Amino acid sequence: MFQSFQVTARPEQGPPRLAALRSVLDAQGLDGFLVPRADAHQGEYVSARDERLAWLTGFTGSAGFCAVLREVAGVFIDGRYRTQVKAQVADVYTPVPWPETGLADWLIEQMPSGGVIGFDPWLHTAGQIEQLTDALTGAGIALQACDNMVDAIWTDQPGPAMEPAKVHPLEFAGESHEAKRARLSTELAQNGQAAAIITLPDSLCWLLNIRGADIPRNPIAQGLAVLHADARVDLFMDAAKLDALGAHLGPDITPHAPDSFLPHIAGLRGPVRMEKSTVPAIVADTVGPNGVWGDDPCALPKACKNPAEIDGSANAHLRDGAAVVELLAWLDAQAPGTVSETEVVTQLEASRRRDNALQDISFETIAGTGPNGAIMHYRVTEETDSTLQDGQLIVLDSGGQYLDGTTDITRTIAIGTPQPEAQAAFTRVLAGMIAMSRLRWPVGLAGRDIEAIGRAPLWYAHQDFDHGLGHGVGAYLSVHEGPQRLSKISHVPLQPGMILSNEPGYYREGAFGIRIENLLVVEPATPPAGGDTHRAMLCWRTLTYAPIDRRLIVPSLLDTPSRDWLNAYHSDVLEKIGPRVSADARVWLKDATAPI
Repeated sequence: MFQSFQVTARPEQGPPRLAALRSVLDAQGLDGFLVPRADAHQGEYVSARDERLAWLTGFTGSAGFCAVLREVAGVFIDGRYRTQVKAQVADVYTPVPWPETGLADWLIEQMPSGGVIGFDPWLHTAGQIEQLTDALTGAGIALQACDNMVDAIWTDQPGPAMEPAKVHPLEFAGESHEAKRARLSTELAQNGQAAAIITLPDSLCWLLNIRGADIPRNPIAQGLAVLHADARVDLFMDAAKLDALGAHLGPDITPHAPDSFLPHIAGLRGPVRMEKSTVPAIVADTVGPNGVWGDDPCALPKACKNPAEIDGSANAHLRDGAAVVELLAWLDAQAPGTVSETEVVTQLEASRRRDNALQDISFETIAGTGPNGAIMHYRVTEETDSTLQDGQLIVLDSGGQYLDGTTDITRTIAIGTPQPEAQAAFTRVLAGMIAMSRLRWPVGLAGRDIEAIGRAPLWYAHQDFDHGLGHGVGAYLSVHEGPQRLSKISHVPLQPGMILSNEPGYYREGAFGIRIENLLVVEPATPPAGGDTHRAMLCWRTLTYAPIDRRLIVPSLLDTPSRDWLNAYHSDVLEKIGPRVSADARVWLKDATAPI
């Protein structure tokens, strides 16, 4: 199994660890210390060595941070985790709704007499420290860079991730790393920039056409790099990771030991581009006045997939869809009360493993039934494992890392006879998902401009959900990829080739959760009959194919275009996935995709 069900953090571990950290605070003469969920590379995902937030507090969410003061310790979590955090942290920690409550405002309230807050400059971006410093102006609260205090008390901390890197074949990458480097370095030169610093692991792996296994579920190799305006790259990665690459990197990529990175960038001349929102504070400080702010040069090219990457993703989704259908057919044959969440996860992974291209799952499978489904990023463990009961829903959010693409799909499934209230909410979620899938929009709009389309059916019923409508997805890379998003805060214009999720949901704490998710790729839209041919528009092409549970749909709550879209989608599912599944699953699929 790729996935385990072991408990990785317990609330009772938090109090003694917090006490130990406060002892270090006293010894250092500091009044507080910030503990983010981050590493030196500033990607979303971290290795076991960098799970400091989970080790200290017990909170295992993928975003958040803790501010430890002498008398109070706040765990800052966004709307995705406000149910989860209650079960994971001891009462010595105070959950803080974020970003509604800003860190600066909270610190000012908790420290009216001022003080000094320590932070690890590798684990906070230059933008974060600048913003916090500005917000604390006049409050008598100072920030001080220091050694990591969690590392000082974490006696059995795992070592650094040291998995070997591997070549990502050109047939899947679609463009050589020589061509990528030439393309990006030309842009640097045109902007008058001598070099760019790259810290994000997925950017580095995309640029050099390599993959790795330093982060669970994400095929990335951790390292740091400097891309020069003449297309050379200085690569800072442990030599042992590079052994399997052979001659792939070529003469224009120079490997260095990781500990030489700061001395190297201190000697760079002439404008050095850095992204304020991702470069660690210590990196920006080391580059100093030679630094200029700009976007990660890899981010947008990586987001706009080339034809080989799109074709690979489409093919991976067809095979993945067949695995999901086998699971759904199996689950439908089980009587309510006889199957547990862990059995569902195990069965689904076994179905995916039949594909030799599968390298890993793309994240820990979410299989939450009943109240567990209302925990948006629920991870089933040996202790929380629940049996699927009659009348419940199960939220099944999962994906695979295939050599040719990354998948992410969510289906909400009725167990036995669903409740009418859940059916109505499910249909509103489905209506939002269909509305976004059908959308056409003018070139130049960003995720924030169209995201409301997927929420509107819920809003009419005074309902909503506390996560973005969609995130970017990589090409055999991170399942969460920027800068593209369907989010209120996303200002990056959507462009052809971008792959995003479309996943509205609804969650009633203590009762049930609902989420439906397909992946979509942005394409130019062909004008319909009578449309303006001079107006450039974009549209979506669906990549994900698996049936949506018809038992949970109230047809009268869907308008005619939505019903037509659903019936056409299900017809495509039967046509594309039917030949790929077993005879029994094919019989089940024919019924599951019948028109409504």
